[in-house]
Amino acid sequence: MDSLDFRPDRSQFVYTFGGAAPSHRVRPGTLLNLWSEDAFNHALTSVSDVASHVLDFRYLNPQTGPFYVEGAEPGDTLAIHIIDLTPARSWGASAAIPFFGGMTSTDRTAMLQQALPEATWIYEVDTLAGTVGFQSRFSDFEVALPLAPMLGTVGVAPSGGEVRSSLVPERFGGNMDTPEIKPGTTVFLGVNVEGALFSIGDGHYRQGEGESCGTAVEGAMNSVILVDLIKGRAPLWPRLETDDYWMIVGSSRPMEDSWRIAQLEMIRWLSELFDLHEMDAYQLLSQTAEAPIANVVDPNYSVVVKVRKSLFPTVHAFDGMHRELRERAAIR
Repeated sequence: MDSLDFRPDRSQFVYTFGGAAPSHRVRPGTLLNLWSEDAFNHALTSVSDVASHVLDFRYLNPQTGPFYVEGAEPGDTLAIHIIDLTPARSWGASAAIPFFGGMTSTDRTAMLQQALPEATWIYEVDTLAGTVGFQSRFSDFEVALPLAPMLGTVGVAPSGGEVRSSLVPERFGGNMDTPEIKPGTTVFLGVNVEGALFSIGDGHYRQGEGESCGTAVEGAMNSVILVDLIKGRAPLWPRLETDDYWMIVGSSRPMEDSWRIAQLEMIRWLSELFDLHEMDAYQLLSQTAEAPIANVVDPNYSVVVKVRKSLFPTVHAFDGMHRELRERAAIR
């Protein structure tokens, strides 16, 4: 199995999907050992740091990559299997940022009111206990929460020569901010340009569904990823698979359109998997769907629609690629 270790320095970060030259060329089946910087670009390191004073919004969500996958062509499907995610620091940071988050007015929901108070929270990581420690900024309350590492951002270059900010989720993936992108998950993305040009970043040590205040427990991450290629069969929107679920991520505004996108794409996927008329798939999904909110804070909101595989007859999506990648990862 080919492997690549890559820890970019600051000058090698990219901040867009599309428009950046590849950092490396890799063959399908390559094992990647990657390091990524936190979404704040290491600008928030203590509770005395104030986001509006130290963050440069041109340089948020630094990405590791992009990686050119040999043989990938528009219309193909990139399969990215998350093997392991490990905090690369002993602490993570979160913050309340003016007019950013799910419970404040924004430039799109403008209100005559002041911004919520700014604050930064630092979470200490206890690797042995498997926890991140919350410490209140406005009282003496403390609680240890379980570590739940995930990648906020996984994406490929968009179609049509577009260049999109790494803060944006869309059909190319991007900043989806769903806790479902965790160890054991395979992400399937449609290839839009030669080589796919995929990148990853925005490591979270844990995040609640919705990412309410706009930031998770943000932290640098060590990621072990296995990448492969399926010729043709490109999904229109990101598809995820675990041992237990099939999932779609839809991203748009308003939020109900994100839900509708994911519902439609899951109807299409069930139709493919079981050779169903779309109205039968629609009815079946209506009785089986789960729909966690991924984020309500990015330029597009993201909603996941998922169905539990155990409810259905056994079939293997993408000819069993998820199972194959999981098995290869186990013997690497």
